[in-house]
Amino acid sequence: MVEDQDILDIYREGGKEEYAFNLLVRKYQERLYWHIRQLVLDHEQANDLLQNTLVKAWRYLPDFRGDSKLFTWLYKIATNETLTYLKRERLKSFISLSNWDDKIGRQLLADEYFNGDELQIALHKEIQKLPPKQRTVFTMRYFDEVKYEDMVEILGGTEGSLKASYHHAYNKIKENLKRQF
Repeated sequence: MVEDQDILDIYREGGKEEYAFNLLVRKYQERLYWHIRQLVLDHEQANDLLQNTLVKAWRYLPDFRGDSKLFTWLYKIATNETLTYLKRERLKSFISLSNWDDKIGRQLLADEYFNGDELQIALHKEIQKLPPKQRTVFTMRYFDEVKYEDMVEILGGTEGSLKASYHHAYNKIKENLKRQF
């Protein structure tokens, strides 16, 4: 797999911007998709948000100074796009928590790309109940195995506050799943 610095060097050579961007997309597209998908659950919406992320990355790649890793820069764009979408959606539809659980369950069962069992559906329902920051930290750590030091670059805050968010999210999910199973 091509290294980030190689991608940036090719991009900055001039005349090879599209080739370099294609390398970037090939390297990170799937990982970004699953990061977004864990937050929104819906395949089509995850694809749309991924496209928005990649468009922004293309637009702002000339301004990338290398103060952070390319990976964390892309994750930050994807996370911001996704959180903005989730805030908009939450404002659009005020759904009671019990109806929200039903909606999540139906959405997962209707998704041809989801093949989870009852426990996995319950886990995703519990994740969706978390406040946005806890949900983001939990999915990044639990599913994507993002290091806390990288999360600091992506989300801001301190390592300690992110660890606390993950710990609180983990405990909420664990307690709620214990009650169900």
